[in-house]
Amino acid sequence: MFTGTYTAIVTPFRDGQIDEPALERLVKTQVRAGIDGLAPVGTTGESPTVSYQEHIQIIALTVKFAAGKTRVMAGTGGNSTSEAIYLTREAEKAGADGSLQVAPYYNKPTQEGLFQHFREIAKNTRLPLVLYSIPGRCGIEIGVETVKRLSKECKNVVGIKEAGGNPDRVSQLRAALGPRFDILSGDDSLTLPFMAVGAQGVISVASNLIPHQISQMVKAFAGGDTRTALKLHQKYYPLLKDLFIETNPVPVKAALAMMGQIAEEYRLPLAPMNPKNREALRATMRECGLLK
Repeated sequence: MFTGTYTAIVTPFRDGQIDEPALERLVKTQVRAGIDGLAPVGTTGESPTVSYQEHIQIIALTVKFAAGKTRVMAGTGGNSTSEAIYLTREAEKAGADGSLQVAPYYNKPTQEGLFQHFREIAKNTRLPLVLYSIPGRCGIEIGVETVKRLSKECKNVVGIKEAGGNPDRVSQLRAALGPRFDILSGDDSLTLPFMAVGAQGVISVASNLIPHQISQMVKAFAGGDTRTALKLHQKYYPLLKDLFIETNPVPVKAALAMMGQIAEEYRLPLAPMNPKNREALRATMRECGLLK
């Protein structure tokens, strides 16, 4: 259901507000590049610092601008189960095709708590849900057995974004969940290693900048053209790494601003890049042909 390349799209701001014209340009660029889908209001979309109203607005705008030409997997997770249910229902009303559900990232529930959290969300929506395990940010991992339980009990839990940095987890998930459960890489630099052991694509930060190239890499590998996929990976690997030289989404928004696509604006506590890191990113972008 959710395979290929999904762009974890940034939320452009201007003067403290959502920059709707910039978001429209970004979405339409992604559509023209042939991306498989968009994932608005995730980590890259600065979900922790937007209001409920803005959160829903960003999803609705993304759906509107995508105009049915690509899928929208809305980020609607939260620390509070009731909050996640509310946002997910609103995303469903707005026309999203699915929901990305991050593990609660501060209150650190047990595996049983995680199971009950996601089960409640699944009960309250008809949208297909993709779980999101990112222990580096959340402090907890969604256990393989928990994912298996959810998949068996909740027909609309259909996949997982795996951002634990460990290919073994992908192998374990694939063995436990079978071939129909979607597994997407949550780390651009690990997309090919993860696909080699059973993942079927990526929810990508880098595709904000190079949507066609990331999509081409994923399609090439999935189609058995590993040589082309590896060439693309090697060409853009320095960029994939430098986009995390500081906390995401600061580098990717800085890069988009360098390319003239958005204003470079964040919400505190995110702050502009360190000048040394900015120059390193700029140099890498030049090497990759994104800047002159």
